[in-house]
Amino acid sequence: QVQLVESGGGLVQAGGSLRLSCAASGRTFSSYAMGWFRQAPGKEREFVTTITWSGGNTYYADSVKGRFTISRDNAKNSVYLQMNSLKPEDTAVYYCAAARRYPVTLVSAYDYWGQGTQVTVSS
Repeated sequence: QVQLVESGGGLVQAGGSLRLSCAASGRTFSSYAMGWFRQAPGKEREFVTTITWSGGNTYYADSVKGRFTISRDNAKNSVYLQMNSLKPEDTAVYYCAAARRYPVTLVSAYDYWGQGTQVTVSS
């Protein structure tokens, strides 16, 4: 069992940056690949990025490639999402999630989810 809690969301102007954090409970955190998803109002939840168990490999959606960076610290049971050059279309609730496989981009492939953190980018 893994419990996930996101933090770091907020309101930022276009072009700005935010860093999201996801704190995990449970001793098996390092055995999970981690991902970030987002869901805008009226839209389906979409894949953003994922990272392997060790942090050695990452995979990004085309929409965020070059602007977002995922990282993890297994000693702190945490995963991070650094978001730069933010755009209004990045506005969404951002969720972290844990999966047994990598790379997976499907919502259904993830076993555990956080409650989400709101990111709003103003133009």
